[in-house]
Amino acid sequence: MIDTTQEHHFPCERCGSDLHFTPGQTHLTCPHCGHVQYIDADEGRHEAIREIDYLATLRHQASQAEVEETRVVTCPSCGAQTEYSEESQAARCPFCDTPVVTDTGTHRHIKPAALLPFALDEKTARDAMTKWLGRLWFAPGGLQEYARKGRAMNGIYVPYWTYDSDTKSNYRGERGTHYYVTKTVRGRDGKTKTVRERRTRWRPASGRVARFFDDVLVLASRSLPKKYTDGLEPWDLTELTAYKPQFLAGFRAEGYQIALEEGFAEAQQRMDAVIRQDARRDIGGDEQRVHSVQTEFNDITFKHILLPIWLAAYKYRGKTYRFVVNARTGKVQGERPYSAWKIAFAVIVGLIVAGGIAYVAAQNQ
Repeated sequence: MIDTTQEHHFPCERCGSDLHFTPGQTHLTCPHCGHVQYIDADEGRHEAIREIDYLATLRHQASQAEVEETRVVTCPSCGAQTEYSEESQAARCPFCDTPVVTDTGTHRHIKPAALLPFALDEKTARDAMTKWLGRLWFAPGGLQEYARKGRAMNGIYVPYWTYDSDTKSNYRGERGTHYYVTKTVRGRDGKTKTVRERRTRWRPASGRVARFFDDVLVLASRSLPKKYTDGLEPWDLTELTAYKPQFLAGFRAEGYQIALEEGFAEAQQRMDAVIRQDARRDIGGDEQRVHSVQTEFNDITFKHILLPIWLAAYKYRGKTYRFVVNARTGKVQGERPYSAWKIAFAVIVGLIVAGGIAYVAAQNQ
């Protein structure tokens, strides 16, 4: 599917300004007059989050309640497509900081079923990013200062798929059992000695293993490098709450680019790795070889969920640097910029130290 970003607006009952969800709380706050409107978060948390039948959806049998249309704009630089409110005429791409002009295209996609609300506010996220940058000694000092004083970070809900499946797998392989033989060998000194040498006896093995997979998580976006988003894990998925648009007030919710079927292909790869480990445990012995695994995937279901990140995209000396912060844990990932003069200085210092050590060693001789 296409990458979109959706904005939700909730007018203040007192002054009409847009209410914003307050990270770490269960209410919306008016930034203009301070009015508070509470969200029934406990209801959402305990509400059953319905899994959707995977095969039925592929057959285009998803219900009308599970799909919607969104209006998008396209970034001319990175290609990301994001949705802004209809009154917006221009904005900046949150992924690469490039100016964009509004478009009128619409895209149909599966609605999110659940989300993790923002727990950390923008200041806390910025502090975590600044601290992370400070640990990168070779990062340009100018970028650190620019990021520290730059404009506010963007709060974005990133799309993910979760997949459930009941699996049954037939495997074929070999079981290795260690045994030892005693050998007499001659050493370099010409003397003989007795040693024990380990060997492995291999026997054919086959069997059947079963496992139920619950909430296998797959990123459904291409707007950010996957290594960054993977680096933000783990996510506390046990705290997922049923989707309520109030949680998105003041934030954006990116739409998915990775289609449902493509996402399941990645989920299968993750499941296969676990199933192979199950097969090895089932084979037993001291070593195992798994030659083939045939798996049946049954009762496949999925959810479209949203996970919260704070995103910063800075253009510094002609290059864009991006940083992402897990808005639940404060974990940071991003580009690792390097300062040429800091590297050169470190090399010079290293050479001086090495030369000093060599000089002292020579004097001692």
